[in-house]
Amino acid sequence: MEENVLAKKTPEPIGVIAIDGPAASGKSTVGRLLAEKLNFLYLDTGCMYRAITWAALQHEIDVADETAVTQLAHDIQIDIQPVREEDGRHYTVLVDGQDITWQLRTPAVDANVSQVSSYLGVRQEMVKRQRAFGQRGAVVMVGRDIGTVVMPDAPLKLFITASAEERARRRTRDRKTQGHSADYDRILADVQRRDKIDSSREHSPLRPAADAIRIDSTDQPPEEIVDAILQMIKEPVNGNR
Repeated sequence: MEENVLAKKTPEPIGVIAIDGPAASGKSTVGRLLAEKLNFLYLDTGCMYRAITWAALQHEIDVADETAVTQLAHDIQIDIQPVREEDGRHYTVLVDGQDITWQLRTPAVDANVSQVSSYLGVRQEMVKRQRAFGQRGAVVMVGRDIGTVVMPDAPLKLFITASAEERARRRTRDRKTQGHSADYDRILADVQRRDKIDSSREHSPLRPAADAIRIDSTDQPPEEIVDAILQMIKEPVNGNR
């Protein structure tokens, strides 16, 4: 059973908020809205692994070649910047200066990103870059191992999930909105496959941090979740509750 976020309190100041969860759980939407409310930087760390996956496909590198993909992760420059164009994006991702933001959510990238992100060398390089963002403070970081690996000392850690069926519905809707073909049954199977890969991989498996607040977003709107988190942040710790 998920914890009631309204029942938790956290001390101030909050410099880093770590949000983890499986694919299409709503963590990115919650993270983005929360960052906007707090005027924090929003960093979707998953887009960094997607950028490497996209680059590997572009360079026709076999994603099963761990050595080649790891070398690519070290070689390419990934920049995450605030929105440059009002076209519905929430951030801009550049790889070696090329804007690839809208190419990160294609079916080809979706199908290969879990394998790319499972490689130890790739994760080590990305964690190093992600920690550099975290050390600046005032950032909401979203991913799969933020609270457990990237920023284990973050004062506020959230783990957001939802049923596989609901996450597949969201992914289907998103793909259709972006103009891609989308078959719910195939997407559900892919969501379940990714869950298995992400939770069972040897390096940085998907799991909540011991002190993370768990939130089930299946039937809860993201705005409601964000409001509860903001209230939790604002209220001081009261040991006599």
